[in-house]
Amino acid sequence: MGTIKKRLDKIFKNADFEALLLMNTGEADSNFRYISNLTSGMFEDSILVAFPDKVRLLTSPLEYGDAMREKESIMEVTQATSQYYGERIPTILEKLLRGKTVGINASFLPYANYLNLKKAMKAKKIKDASNALLNARSIKDNEEIRLMKKAVGMTKKAFEGIGAYLEAGVTETYIAGKFNMLMSERGASDLAFKTIVAFGKNAALPHHSPDGTRLKANEFVLIDAGAKYMNYCADMTRTVVFRPDTRGGKYRRMEEMVEVVRTAHDESVKLMADGAKAAEIHAFAEDYINKFANGRYKGRFIHSLGHSIGIDVHDGLRMGNASKVVLKTGMVFSDEPGVYVPGFGGVRIEDDVLIGRKNGTFF
Repeated sequence: MGTIKKRLDKIFKNADFEALLLMNTGEADSNFRYISNLTSGMFEDSILVAFPDKVRLLTSPLEYGDAMREKESIMEVTQATSQYYGERIPTILEKLLRGKTVGINASFLPYANYLNLKKAMKAKKIKDASNALLNARSIKDNEEIRLMKKAVGMTKKAFEGIGAYLEAGVTETYIAGKFNMLMSERGASDLAFKTIVAFGKNAALPHHSPDGTRLKANEFVLIDAGAKYMNYCADMTRTVVFRPDTRGGKYRRMEEMVEVVRTAHDESVKLMADGAKAAEIHAFAEDYINKFANGRYKGRFIHSLGHSIGIDVHDGLRMGNASKVVLKTGMVFSDEPGVYVPGFGGVRIEDDVLIGRKNGTFF
């Protein structure tokens, strides 16, 4: 059975719609990539119509060649547009969908596009398919796991190589550029997200954008980055101290912060197993950090312990204190506790974890 058919089976298994319509805008709907399994091309304004046993792709001449080269036999590709060439999209949509119950990704599709599509397809009912798509994507198949392992491997290699560029005086933007280069050299097709590099006190800002801050001795270096490979993402963070002054009190404080985060990271992954509640795992890590050193870092862990990863680096599920998620075998989550002290610095350690029956496994 081909990749597309397996994914259609997962989506339509308990669906309350007969067909699924996805439309890209200037941005791509990740579900378009998930179902089509295409890795090349941009597919702006392209439309994918999926049924339980087949897929129809409506696209432009700009993408037609890529689609024909990569498509599986279950997919039919048509050059179509609303006004410029080929058969008109509204005509095709009405032929395919008139009188049917059609699912759309309401979490992505802009309202103006929705109105145009509704008018064109003349469906009996339109349903929000976003939960069906999220549930299908949450459990990774073997091919997705293989590609994510590749992406993680490329990211790990970049971390191994970046130390050669860490010198006093280099800027955060310089190191971010070098890290991206290292991932590209190792086969990454893109970045999973904009690489974060934070020196010194900037490491206390979890989503800091690299700037002209220069590296100094005895300061934190936090790098949060991920390669993307054939649509699939990695997400890893490492924090080190550059040229530490091991005799000083500042370094002992930094070393202590690394210790508490590393232990929370290593111990929480042991709880990441099939059937475990995401909120309880987050609570374990948060409680450990809050109680460490008589509460010295209480309240300094300010984000969720993790999130699902896949085609999107934030793939729809969270492992936080308000999460309702129950982990299942085949899910992939980040494990990323952190401690952030404004004006001093921060530590985050992150790996990608494949959920199994007994406990999570680092990629």
